[in-house]
Amino acid sequence: MTRASSTRKPTRNQIRKRREIFEAALDTFSEHGLRGATLEQIAAAAGLSKQNVIYYFDGKEAIYRELLESLLDRWLAPLRALSPEGEPVAEILTYMRRKLEMSRDMPRESRLFATEILRGAPLLREELQGGLRALVDEKAAVIAGWAAAGRIAPVDPHHLIFSIWAMSQHYADFDIQVCAVLGAARSPGRFDEAGRFLETALMRMLGHDGPEFGQSAAPVPPPDGNSGPRH
Repeated sequence: MTRASSTRKPTRNQIRKRREIFEAALDTFSEHGLRGATLEQIAAAAGLSKQNVIYYFDGKEAIYRELLESLLDRWLAPLRALSPEGEPVAEILTYMRRKLEMSRDMPRESRLFATEILRGAPLLREELQGGLRALVDEKAAVIAGWAAAGRIAPVDPHHLIFSIWAMSQHYADFDIQVCAVLGAARSPGRFDEAGRFLETALMRMLGHDGPEFGQSAAPVPPPDGNSGPRH
């Protein structure tokens, strides 16, 4: 719950302040977790006083909950976009690419979500068992239908979705490890390499011959037009 909420439309300044608090909280929670983070840290990162933060939110738990709810909605957008009307392999590969893009562009958000899951998802359990499960079941049924029609190889659709989550989010949650193993020469291109590898692996899993690793496959596009690597 937010303290500054009311029936009146928020002012531009209130909207800006809330964005600043959310951005600071995302940094703080992704680094320290809910238990380790404090309102003082969030306020300092936002360039505000603790009292100013309390004016907008009841406490750090309220900020954390709103962040998670907003994050889950964005996190599920690529899965919602998987269309039963599309070409099956293209739809699944597009989903994988979008998840990999999110791992590259939203590493803090990914780590925050992973931390909440590792805590036992006390704030998300109801949504995981409700809306998330319903969405995954819906898209799993689409994938199962494609397999039944012979458009892709037989595959367990739930575990296919889980595997895409694991294979893509690894590059956000374990980025330091990935860079350490690949070394300075390969690390800048790690997301392009990952995209090519995952595309080939998924195409073979789905019964289609994909490009050999290291050959033609669409690279993960850079965020906001920035051609440099995201570290």
